[in-house]
Amino acid sequence: MSADAVMQELEALGKERMKKMYVSNGAQEPVFGVATGEMKPMSKKIKRNQPLAEELYATGNYDAMYFAGVIADPKAMTPADFDRWIDAAYFYMLSDFVVAVTLAETEIAQRVADTWIASGEELRMSAGWSCYCWLLGSRKDAEFDPDKLAGMLETVRRTIHDAPERAKFAMNNFLYTVATSYVPLHEQAVAAAQAVGPVAVNKDKPKSKQTIHAYENIQKALEKGQPGFKRKYVRC
Repeated sequence: MSADAVMQELEALGKERMKKMYVSNGAQEPVFGVATGEMKPMSKKIKRNQPLAEELYATGNYDAMYFAGVIADPKAMTPADFDRWIDAAYFYMLSDFVVAVTLAETEIAQRVADTWIASGEELRMSAGWSCYCWLLGSRKDAEFDPDKLAGMLETVRRTIHDAPERAKFAMNNFLYTVATSYVPLHEQAVAAAQAVGPVAVNKDKPKSKQTIHAYENIQKALEKGQPGFKRKYVRC
């Protein structure tokens, strides 16, 4: 399929209700409002197609950018490509659920994520921490350096309350993910989450202040017997 054909298909699949939901979460025009499940038939036809993914991502259309992540060939992307994608990811649904997810299927994932976490830029940090969550939730524990992850837990414990808003969400999720998916540091992650306590966040809307609490969510997961959880696939 050509990029034009994909765009026409996406536009036809758009629903006003979904569009309003995406916009309420930060999506900007152009956006059609396509439910992710509606993209599956087209993605099965196309499979992996990096040139097409690049064309779609460059449109700036939210649905096209999301679909680009679905059909991208992560192993064909370089650190510079991922930097270009994160530059264009203007809100967290792109940074954390398109760019970070795509990056998590590569061998360069940790190296790129580390630079983003250290950048001090809100969505880069959010994508970096989120990438580690996708990695820890899908790869074998032996693929990670426990000393490095222990250091990252300490970084979260020390800095999360003063981090940029979206980074707070991703860092909080990192505590949860280490505790539930990375067995070697389970106890250390639980202790870090307990020390952090509730984290105040804003959702970029009037009267939208709330708190997030990794420790409480970890306890709920433990009650369900979820420690060591790993997913088979990162992308849908």
